[in-house]
Amino acid sequence: MTTPIAPHPRSRRALLRAAILPAGLAASLVLAPLPAAVAAPSADALIAEVYGGGGNSGATLKNDFVELANKGGAAFGLDGWSVQYISAAPGPTSQWGVTPLTGSIAPGGRYLVAEGAGAAGTVELPTPDAVGALALSGTGGTVALVRGVDPLTCKTAADCAADPRVRDLVGFGTAVVHEGSASVAGASNTASVARKAGLPDTDDNAADLAAGAPSPTNSKGEVAEGSTPTGPTEPGTVRIHDIQGRTRLSDRTGKTVAGVPGIVTGVRAYGSKGFWIQDPNPDADPATSEGVFVYTGSANPTVKVGDAVLVTGKVTEYYPNYNGGSQSLTQLTNPAVTVVSSGNPLPAAVVVDTRNIPGTYTPAAGADGTINGVTLDPEKYTLDFYESLEGMLVEVRDVRVVQATDKYNELWVAADKQDQKSKRGGVLYESYAEPNVGRLMVQQQAPVSQRPFPVANVGDVLTGTTNGPLDYNQFGGYTLVAGTLGALQDNHLEREVTAPAGERELTVATYNVENLAATNPDGKFAELAAGVVTHLRSPDIVALEEIQDNNGAKSDGTVDASQTVAKFVAAIKAAGGPAYDWRSVDPEDGKDGGEPGGNIRQVFLFNPQRVSFTDIPGGTATTAVDVAGTGSAASLTASPGRIAPADAAWTNSRKPLIGQFSFRGKKVFVIANHFNSKGGDQGIDSRFQAPGRSSEVQRIAQATVEQAFVAKLLAADKEAKVVSVGDFNDYQFSPALAALTKDGVLRDLVNELPEKEQYSYVYQGNSQVLDHILVSPEVGWAKYDVVHINAEFAQQASDHDPQVVRIKP
Repeated sequence: MTTPIAPHPRSRRALLRAAILPAGLAASLVLAPLPAAVAAPSADALIAEVYGGGGNSGATLKNDFVELANKGGAAFGLDGWSVQYISAAPGPTSQWGVTPLTGSIAPGGRYLVAEGAGAAGTVELPTPDAVGALALSGTGGTVALVRGVDPLTCKTAADCAADPRVRDLVGFGTAVVHEGSASVAGASNTASVARKAGLPDTDDNAADLAAGAPSPTNSKGEVAEGSTPTGPTEPGTVRIHDIQGRTRLSDRTGKTVAGVPGIVTGVRAYGSKGFWIQDPNPDADPATSEGVFVYTGSANPTVKVGDAVLVTGKVTEYYPNYNGGSQSLTQLTNPAVTVVSSGNPLPAAVVVDTRNIPGTYTPAAGADGTINGVTLDPEKYTLDFYESLEGMLVEVRDVRVVQATDKYNELWVAADKQDQKSKRGGVLYESYAEPNVGRLMVQQQAPVSQRPFPVANVGDVLTGTTNGPLDYNQFGGYTLVAGTLGALQDNHLEREVTAPAGERELTVATYNVENLAATNPDGKFAELAAGVVTHLRSPDIVALEEIQDNNGAKSDGTVDASQTVAKFVAAIKAAGGPAYDWRSVDPEDGKDGGEPGGNIRQVFLFNPQRVSFTDIPGGTATTAVDVAGTGSAASLTASPGRIAPADAAWTNSRKPLIGQFSFRGKKVFVIANHFNSKGGDQGIDSRFQAPGRSSEVQRIAQATVEQAFVAKLLAADKEAKVVSVGDFNDYQFSPALAALTKDGVLRDLVNELPEKEQYSYVYQGNSQVLDHILVSPEVGWAKYDVVHINAEFAQQASDHDPQVVRIKP
């Protein structure tokens, strides 16, 4: 980048504070203390739930428990306090059992006391805040919250009410010691007794509590795993920023959190179904996101944007492509949702642009080789900046499209205007160290059946505001899932036409035709043919990659591709092109990679009116071509032939096809290539930094084999004119291309283009080089052109742009 990144004003918190909900709505989310009951003997700490069936027959939970709550606005200290229990009908020798407590209950928080375990049950309590060994009855008894740890002595309701040490008391079942007119009924091995919504305490157990499914919750807001959550009736103690934390992985992963409040900011009812919520009251830490995705599985979400909700769910880290090295998405799963109110204003979106996107892409990895546990620094690193906004509302304004709309209804934009711009409006991928920090994928929340997605080409603009939650997926990393899409400004990108060649110039082209098979629609053949005839101006030689066998991806042993090639040749002629002849070598079935059953291979088309092919018998799928003779007599031992097909470098990959041509009496050797793909490489946004490029090892080996062959040919004839073309699946700055051009046997012509024109493919918003034309030193003058007719367009005949070179042998 030529312009320094502007300082990063951390405006997110200020923006969010400006969007805090009105006081009434905030109170509904217990962002202020809950209102007191009419009679409030316990204005702060009280007993919220009692369960004595743990480990009994039919029970799910293994332990009894007592859960405390704090209705007050300040922490309630428990040092020196206790929970005590006595049987339902205490006799003369009955005594209160005691569990001492420590720590405190946070304002609005919970505190879980685990008691005795039985022999049955399968589910552990969430991590308790205190542990005792009291054996509560499943059906009746009395529990008291007591200041002090000495056992109570009272055995009647009146005596216990008179004891000043008793802060709260719950009698259940047939307990004679209780508050009010009666104890609360319904406790059993499968039912607890718990306070009703709002934690009422009118000193009447029968009125204040009711029986229901046990729902133990600890001070971290975690609930029992494996239990079926019910819709929360009040906010818990955990907020979204507590879940998200200051690293990529939540420290609450695997735990179920209760009553997480938020405003619904987006809903997705297709694909990965669910909705996003955001806390309108952020904390002061720029590293902690205030948004999170709530995954509803196969069920369509029932909430609406603007709903204030409480969510109980399990915290999970979802890896869209774990083996591929993706980062994770923190989300809530198996949710139980309560809508508190509707039609609420949304939190203000964070504007993502050049002013706040850091210029350094990624932090250094930790000891495990990943950035998972590295504390986020959103003011310094791009990936940390986006992670700190995961699940939150973000927006971009008047952004340029840098990758066209694809068949999945998504496109890419440049949020950072300082990323290196290509000649036609994309962003250039120029080195591993410069991945372009402003690239963002844009999807939309609504299915296209409800709202069409804009069909955009590179260089078009989404004008105005594009706004939505920031998601993460395996196909693009951080993704803006738009609820509001900017209007499309069509900048009328034109498909290029290469310059005409002179009569004495030989034109050699390469074109990856993307799994072309005889079974494809005629329209695909016509589009590709127009590219050859109109845009490449009918080159003398065309090397094709990804020609499939006659029945395409059907796997039945067919390897012949004559019908596929004949159909393409006919389409070219119908488009006004020459009657091309062709040569190729059929591969072994299933040995060259690509789409299973397709048996892709390279094919030479040539115009016999301009160039002749030197047929030399002997070329087969398994026979290695060699060099015979020296000087002007040097030739191939087979034409067409394959270079070192048995070498391990070509395992499950296309072998180079070489042919010997003659143009105006001059010998020209052309190599058609299709190196192994980047499949298996980790993405530039990977949790592993630096990302692994495992596929590169094989391409380096392939380049080494081919370089050695070209060097042998040049050793036989130092004036040999070699043109090596094709889809090399690697960049001009890659180790593979360095190996191929070693010792100057070939020069990569893409490096001779103006910098802003160096690309043939667009991937994840980066305009990059995968296709190359290289020439040997004696070729000399070469006029090279990448003809941009596909990669930048929503309507594509192939995902690659073809290339052509004009030389004067």
